[in-house]
Amino acid sequence: MSKQLTLEIAQKYLQVDTGDLESILRGDLATFTSIDDDAAQALAKHEGEFQFLYLKGLTSLSEAAAQALAKHEGWLCLDGLTSLSEAAAQALAKHEDAPGTVDALGIGLGSLILAGKIKRKVNRYRTRQLKRTDVF
Repeated sequence: MSKQLTLEIAQKYLQVDTGDLESILRGDLATFTSIDDDAAQALAKHEGEFQFLYLKGLTSLSEAAAQALAKHEGWLCLDGLTSLSEAAAQALAKHEDAPGTVDALGIGLGSLILAGKIKRKVNRYRTRQLKRTDVF
């Protein structure tokens, strides 16, 4: 059964969420299987001590939702995704690692949490972006 994360729900979450570890672990957003594009835009601006969006229940993302979430400046858990278009994968590949998740060599430690074939799909585009931007 599909459970839609709407803008109204996202706004309520952002009003009461303090970004603390307890609210993250409660998984208030983890039960939703799909997300409206405007809800993704609102959540991408989420701030808090942990700046962690735990959206583990989402099974797919539109290109617009992926573009919005890629702008989130923190941890982004989407490891429930089972399908993702090429355009959405390209958009998610632009997600930058959260502060403190890059080691001394500049290697990202993975603040974008994905699983299996979806992770491989997004990483193909991340690798291409690195090759284009690296200057030695």
